[in-house]
Amino acid sequence: MSVKAKIQFLIFSSVMLISYTVKAQGTKMVTVKEGKYVPLYGSADKQPVKVETFKMDIYPVTNAQFVTFLKENPTYNRSKIIGLYADKSYLSTWKSDLDYSPLKANAPVTNVSWFAAKKYCECQGKRLPTMDEWEYVAMADETRKDARTKEQFNKYILEWYEKPKTYLNPVGQTFKNYWGIYDMHGLVWEWTSDFNSIFLSGESRKDKGSDKDLFCGSASINASDLMDYAAFMRFAFRGSLKANYSTRNLGFRCASN
Repeated sequence: MSVKAKIQFLIFSSVMLISYTVKAQGTKMVTVKEGKYVPLYGSADKQPVKVETFKMDIYPVTNAQFVTFLKENPTYNRSKIIGLYADKSYLSTWKSDLDYSPLKANAPVTNVSWFAAKKYCECQGKRLPTMDEWEYVAMADETRKDARTKEQFNKYILEWYEKPKTYLNPVGQTFKNYWGIYDMHGLVWEWTSDFNSIFLSGESRKDKGSDKDLFCGSASINASDLMDYAAFMRFAFRGSLKANYSTRNLGFRCASN
């Protein structure tokens, strides 16, 4: 092999290695050890809920990762998905079925329905995190498992709620929390698997037997601490959604047992 050919081979190998590393980083998971926490919602006696050990993606799913999924599952393309599984805003900011421009490849995918998020995770051999799992991880700051009583932590979350278009930012730009997970706050809202597990009233929400009727968890019940206001906002947002909804600031990440 000539010197020129060797140099070209080394350059190609380096590019492929970098590409593989970036892809692997985007799908890397960490272990979240079991523990208990008192959720914002639920019974008046506020008994702790146990969360079993599980794994969670370090970052939310990106546009580049989701387009790879679409190539392998074309029925979830914007032009082919049926209304039962996604409303009209599904991937509406994309240029076409497989072209997410003008968005960044490493920005979180949004405008994705619960059905599409669930299918994506299943295709990775994973699942969506439960609401308790998500809230358990989300209550951690950089150094503490539970930072919900810290005024600065709650202030950070509430200030993010007021910032426009954070969903356009790349993943991994917010703080790394106690578990080694990024972007639980400061980037996008995220789907959970059992988003219909808390209700305030009957309506059509009482029908939990079919995926098409699923609703997100509703507003928090029996919470009294004003420091929980940041969590109130999350539950109120979840309570406004159905499984086929897709909004501009709503993304997801995967988990596994």
